[in-house]
Amino acid sequence: MSRGAGGQTPAARKAVAFAAFLTVLGALWVFGATRLPSYILPPPQNILASALAFFTTAQKLRHVAATFGGVLASIALSFVAGSALALIAHYASWTEPLIHHRIGPFLNSFSGIGWTLLAIIWFGVSPVTVVFSISIVLLPFAMINLREGLRALDAELGEMSRSFTRSGPRSFLLIVLPALFPFAVATLRIMFGVAWKVALTAELFGGSVGLGYLINLARQEYDTATIFTVIAFIIVAVYLADHFVFAPLERLTERRFGGARR
Repeated sequence: MSRGAGGQTPAARKAVAFAAFLTVLGALWVFGATRLPSYILPPPQNILASALAFFTTAQKLRHVAATFGGVLASIALSFVAGSALALIAHYASWTEPLIHHRIGPFLNSFSGIGWTLLAIIWFGVSPVTVVFSISIVLLPFAMINLREGLRALDAELGEMSRSFTRSGPRSFLLIVLPALFPFAVATLRIMFGVAWKVALTAELFGGSVGLGYLINLARQEYDTATIFTVIAFIIVAVYLADHFVFAPLERLTERRFGGARR
């Protein structure tokens, strides 16, 4: 392993730099908290107390579970719908202009807040509004990534599969589907991070439960410590899921089924 100045490895230098960054950030936070009202910048001890109370209260944990459930349900719905549209456009080529040149750009350009406000009118303030708003925002990610995966399929491999079997479903299950695994995992990895951002906005305006709903209540009560707690929890949850679930899964599928070109 190569060593730089002072005999430190690159990993050690990164760790030192990260520790220095946290130290400076903590010092600035403590300094700012002594100069500003607590409702603007609460001191670290207030955040820790808020986090302890937050994760030991059954009512608050119910909101965490509601957001988790909404995020997972939305990812599942949007991934299935986006994959279906991408497959239809690929195998029924006459639908490609409609799906990828009309529906896709429209969904990409429409604001997530706009979808949330429409969903409130259509479904009222309910979990359906939250799931719909998240799903419709995530839908283009699945459409675009799976389209690229289908375009990247090895044509020679397809010809070889047709020489062994003329069964379309069998060829799809044994050849096409495994080749799409890296693209599918990369898509889910992106969607998971984006879903949390959209979930907060959707729950803020159209939810009666969830972390966004809690942030709305905390905003009205000037409970900044709770807002910081929720934000920190989302950052940690997304990082842990990305680092320990999606990144290893993506490396595994790329190594086994071939790299996904992004």
